[in-house]
Amino acid sequence: MNNEFLMAKIFLVEDNKGDIRLVEESLKECKFANQLSVARDGEEAMIMLLNAKKNTETLPDIILLDLNLPKKDGREVLEEIKKDPILCKIPVIVLTSSKIEADVHHSYTNHANCYIVKPVDLQSLITIVNSIKDFWFSIVRLPEKN
Repeated sequence: MNNEFLMAKIFLVEDNKGDIRLVEESLKECKFANQLSVARDGEEAMIMLLNAKKNTETLPDIILLDLNLPKKDGREVLEEIKKDPILCKIPVIVLTSSKIEADVHHSYTNHANCYIVKPVDLQSLITIVNSIKDFWFSIVRLPEKN
């Protein structure tokens, strides 16, 4: 694997401070994401994304979305993102503690790009973040923002 720092805009939608910190540490360890934006609830997430649409250069390259959020549930956020003609092109990785089959089904029905159950330890999260980095930014071709 390349040891260079990958320039990417990551948008994390997560309300748990501990999980935010774990993701930040994982991104740093993986040399991934020169810009991490965080929304701590679903309403804030949609406000930030709709504002980013005004200048497509500010849109994230990828969204890491928790499902269990205050104010507006992550399931609703996913539906809104995937119904928007601009936001729908951004890969949404559901990164949640939920192992409930109905949540997995709902996420894929609403066009989540993948569903990952959050690990509880940093090393496992680093492995997941490295896999996300390798797949979404080395293998997959994403559409240009315009």
